[in-house]
Amino acid sequence: MPKAMTFFGMAIAGLFALVFGLDLALRIPFQRVNVLIDIGFLLCAGVLGYLSWSTFREL
Repeated sequence: MPKAMTFFGMAIAGLFALVFGLDLALRIPFQRVNVLIDIGFLLCAGVLGYLSWSTFREL
């Protein structure tokens, strides 16, 4: 079960990075309403991805 949760965390981080990266670069999903929100979510997705990867390696 713990490995499944780390995979789920990595998948969510990838999905957030994809969606908000596309919004920041191409204005596709949200028409770039607020750039700071996009950058904040990209940073959070990076942190979540790193923490998930680090935890997966320790398991």
